[in-house]
Amino acid sequence: MKVLITGGYGFIGSHVADRFHKEDHEIFIIDDLSSGKKENITFKHKGYVLSVDDPKCEEIFKAVRFDIVIHLAAQISVVKSFNNPLLDTESNVVGLVNILSLSQKYHVKKFIFASSAAVYGVNGELPLSEEEECAPISPYGISKWIGETYCEKWNEIYGFETVCFRFSNVYGPRQNSKGEGGVVSKFVNNTLNSEALKIFGDGEQTRDFIYVGDIADAIYRSTNAPISGVFNLSTNTETSINDLAQIFQDIHGKVKVNMLPGKEGDIRHSVLNNRKLMNGIDWSPLYDIRTGLEKTYQWATRDRAQKEIAATTVEATDKPKNFAHVVKPFKAYIENIVVFLIIAWFVLTNDISIFNTTEIGVFYIMIFGAMYGIKQSILSVGLSIGLLTIEKLFEGREFISLLYDTSFFFQVALFLFIGLVVGYSVQRKTNRLQEQRQKMTELEQRYEFLEGIHTETREVKDELQLRLLNSEDSFGEIYSIIKELDELEPEKVFSKAVQVVKQVMDADNVSIYVFNRNQAFLRLVANTNFSQSAQKNSIKANEYEYIQHVLQTGTIFVNKELWPDTPIMAAPIYRNNKISAVITIDWMEFKHMSLYHENLFKITTELAGSALDRALRYIEATEANRFIPETNVLYLEVFKSILESKREQKDKYGMPYAVLEAFVVQQEIGTYANKLSNLLRETDYIGMLDQNRIGVVLSNTNRNDVELILSRFEANNISMRLLEGEM
Repeated sequence: MKVLITGGYGFIGSHVADRFHKEDHEIFIIDDLSSGKKENITFKHKGYVLSVDDPKCEEIFKAVRFDIVIHLAAQISVVKSFNNPLLDTESNVVGLVNILSLSQKYHVKKFIFASSAAVYGVNGELPLSEEEECAPISPYGISKWIGETYCEKWNEIYGFETVCFRFSNVYGPRQNSKGEGGVVSKFVNNTLNSEALKIFGDGEQTRDFIYVGDIADAIYRSTNAPISGVFNLSTNTETSINDLAQIFQDIHGKVKVNMLPGKEGDIRHSVLNNRKLMNGIDWSPLYDIRTGLEKTYQWATRDRAQKEIAATTVEATDKPKNFAHVVKPFKAYIENIVVFLIIAWFVLTNDISIFNTTEIGVFYIMIFGAMYGIKQSILSVGLSIGLLTIEKLFEGREFISLLYDTSFFFQVALFLFIGLVVGYSVQRKTNRLQEQRQKMTELEQRYEFLEGIHTETREVKDELQLRLLNSEDSFGEIYSIIKELDELEPEKVFSKAVQVVKQVMDADNVSIYVFNRNQAFLRLVANTNFSQSAQKNSIKANEYEYIQHVLQTGTIFVNKELWPDTPIMAAPIYRNNKISAVITIDWMEFKHMSLYHENLFKITTELAGSALDRALRYIEATEANRFIPETNVLYLEVFKSILESKREQKDKYGMPYAVLEAFVVQQEIGTYANKLSNLLRETDYIGMLDQNRIGVVLSNTNRNDVELILSRFEANNISMRLLEGEM
């Protein structure tokens, strides 16, 4: 199975990933690394560094099609939830709703949500059962309670199978000091650091501590059990903080304990009844508190030793910043001032005779304004005005007299005008370039993300092809058969798809029906044996039970009861997460009606659907190169390609088609095509036959259909004649 674990690099998530990996499942992880660490996972998997509320998550669901989703990603600190309830809500509610919605949308078989004992709040009815009233006292507990409600409602509204686990205090290897079970991690760290254990209050407060390995095992078992709803995941055992400290002293040796004042609002006792879960999945915790703490302490000791060894072998890599790095932010200012000093020296020593100060100033302002923008332009203006003033004073003028000199003010105004115009223009251009670079960066990041998903999808497809190639039923042919689906024209994909399914499934008659816009009717677009079978060209969806089954469940239909006038198998093809077509097999040998061939049919139709989706996306991306601008008329070359596909289907499978033509003035093509399109079906095409002839391809059309269509055209003042096909 394909298993997605959100928060899979975290404490609990990494152990859950380990458990599923040991059972040979494919592991996928979404984690923003806010608390998780990639080094927690050491086996082969696919990871995405994303927040669970990121819209990019949909691209992952669309590409992978998960079987199981385990949602563990969350903000886990109760203290933080009080300090920043908005952040807590974004992570624990918005993120959950995003992943839950995507799981339902992309037909995940089971969704598992990590809730918490914090939903109960203060409740003295111990041990707490799932039926107890929820009255959370923290934003963290509220967000988990809301998450449970979402899961339950998704189950009620959509029939989507969800399981919510209310964790008690989880502890174990890889845990940091945050979260509800952090007391164990803190005690471990204090013990290894030879620091005193801090106990708040009298230490007689109790908690239900559960080892993380038991959590992972329960989650794994729940995916294979027919359960849904809310369950306590705990040991049903109380352990006091004093007992916890004593066990650490037994394991490590004497440890100092500091008794501190109790925390206000701290829950005195907490223990969860786990009977419902134990009965539901045939599970019980394997580790008691002493065994679990011993394993946690041993892991922490090894981890500490490894980190100390690594620290002694790694040299400091931080290098002092060199002079160039320090100077870089001031480079433009330094260059400006240096050039100005050179100009000032020439001007004041009368070494420049070709140009006067005004010309030199304008040139200087323009150069630095063009190079660096408004800041350096204004600086150049200021320096040039200063130089002009000093030159006038050197000539014997008084400063007061300059204030009445129109020539001087004209020169100053000229400097300001040139500086502002050049500086503003360059700055505006620079800002636009920066905006474009930002957009390019964002597009490149999105492209890299999508390219990674596409590459992964191709790897999965190639791996599947190799498996099929090496299977005992393939005889080395299936690989080459599936490669035929690598087309970018939908008509060719339809034709290739029925052939691929026929060869892979060893079936006699394979068809593809395409839904109309409201999914009320289906139109036959491809068939492997049209000339020798009584195939229906058009069918009404609500009149056939197998079509309703495919629409309602989104899964394969198998005619195990051998109903008449019903295909042996039918499978959906998706487009934009909506069923757009159905592939059917009308007959196959009885020995092939097995689970193996059902799975083979599922895989093959998924590949066909993927090829069709790719072709349609290609058409959307190249629409400007396919259609005459502002019309739905195909260019000549594109229209010819579709005609070739129709001829090929006719020659191979006997699929009828017809081509109509009409002479149209170039300027009237758009108007003429609009009138035609209102009278055609979704599977028909309008295109150019040459410069003055427009053509219509009528898919799956016999003689009677042509006569009917021509009469319909005539009734709407459209004159066309049959160019190719039966009449």
